[in-house]
Amino acid sequence: MFSTTQTARVASFVLFSLFLGVKASPSVPRATTCNGSPDLCDRSFGNVTFVGAHDSYAVGINNFATNQDYNITQQMNDGIRMLQMQTHNQSGVIQLCHTSCALYNGGPLSTYLGTVKSWLDANPNEVLSLLIVNSDDFPPTAFDTVFKSVGLDTMSYAPPSASIPATQWPTLGSLIDSGKRLLTFMDAEADFTSVPYIIDEFTNIWESPYDVTTTFDCSVNRTKGDSSTEMYLINHFLDTLILGEPAPDPSQANQTNAVSGTNSLGAQFDLCVSEYGRNPNFMLVDFYEYGGGSVFEVAATANGVTYSPTTPIATPIPQGSSTTSSGPGSSSPSGASSSFSQWNSVWMVASGIVLGAWCVV
Repeated sequence: MFSTTQTARVASFVLFSLFLGVKASPSVPRATTCNGSPDLCDRSFGNVTFVGAHDSYAVGINNFATNQDYNITQQMNDGIRMLQMQTHNQSGVIQLCHTSCALYNGGPLSTYLGTVKSWLDANPNEVLSLLIVNSDDFPPTAFDTVFKSVGLDTMSYAPPSASIPATQWPTLGSLIDSGKRLLTFMDAEADFTSVPYIIDEFTNIWESPYDVTTTFDCSVNRTKGDSSTEMYLINHFLDTLILGEPAPDPSQANQTNAVSGTNSLGAQFDLCVSEYGRNPNFMLVDFYEYGGGSVFEVAATANGVTYSPTTPIATPIPQGSSTTSSGPGSSSPSGASSSFSQWNSVWMVASGIVLGAWCVV
């Protein structure tokens, strides 16, 4: 039987242990570096500016249907933190195609998401977003099946409701701590009740105009919510007209992606801030590596951190080069359309116009 002194010691030990238990669950994030900076760990996801790759899967050169030179692994390694894609129904399979699978076929979504999963596993302190253009109106359960097949469902963040204001998103640190580091937005058919981690884009994010061939602005082009409280995305990829239709223009990409100057990313960013009093959350660009990292510098400045990559980012691949860089996760072609010449692409554009199919989004 314990003495009074022994009982007091035991009670003290229990209280001390409980105290330690409370202290073991600090209110601040355990993550010490988030998306490359310790300063971002306590920042809300809705208060961070991310660089996104427009049509991230459409990779290759000498092809008017491609928007990026490098595969998504290289994109993410260099700093891309939103991957935008366009999905189509190819004989019942969710396929990544540019308007039509005959124009550009980037392979099945499952292969693409497998690459995303591998990258997230190798980079545990990164928060990544996906933006899915659901062109053929697949139900969200179809996407859920693919996410589960590669193990991304367990890494996906589901918000507490179908739409939340920009100010109420969790911090990057808490997303990393919870293991829910992937946020997926979809433009059509999202259903919070059936698949809560596939988030409706336009009740949470509004977008500026796309298919711009002259001057970028910051007008609200697409939304289903309150643009004054939503996060917002600027489409900053300059197109040129081919046979009267817009197509990516790499010839202007150095200036388009620049920190400053006429029609630059920095200029559109500043314009948006002046109009809305807050930073864009996402900036979608083509040929992200043009400008030598300028797109990431714009984002870093917006986030109040220094852009100082530990390794140089990829360098532009000149049009006309015989080198290709296609497929969702490798440096070799994975889609039959990715090696088309520019003239083949012109014919495909012409065919698309005749069939009423051409639309670069």
